[in-house]
Amino acid sequence: MGFTSFAGRVLFASVFILSAWQEFNEFGVDGGPAAKAFKPKFDVFTHHVNSCLGVHVPEIEIKHIVGAGIALKGIGGILFIFGSSLAAYLLVLYLAISTPILCDFYNYDIEKTEFLQLFLKFTQSLALFGALLFFLGMKNSIPRRQLKKKTAPKTKTI
Repeated sequence: MGFTSFAGRVLFASVFILSAWQEFNEFGVDGGPAAKAFKPKFDVFTHHVNSCLGVHVPEIEIKHIVGAGIALKGIGGILFIFGSSLAAYLLVLYLAISTPILCDFYNYDIEKTEFLQLFLKFTQSLALFGALLFFLGMKNSIPRRQLKKKTAPKTKTI
């Protein structure tokens, strides 16, 4: 059971680690292709937040957002291999922030091909999110190993 659990965590974390590694290699000065793809989607998201909620989103450089995403995926993925709850929380945070922005299928008409592609990515991210919540639930439901109290040896009666 121990090896199977470890192998499952390695395979699960590899999705995040490989993605972070690829984005890190392409990062460059301006944030790379990830920043170029994220910028228009982030602008649409901030426009929605401003118009619907009336909350002003502060100006943030896209390369800093991409760098934070790389850090969350990389650190979270590596720590997840060792079964850390902190790692699962980092990956949940990454998915909770990035999924609604990157997988904006709701901005497209249902007949468009982009809708289907983005909806599939959204459901994949939702499945990863659910798996992380399941991991956290299982991790918190297993009682910690309690040390047995050593009692004083019984005296022998003659």
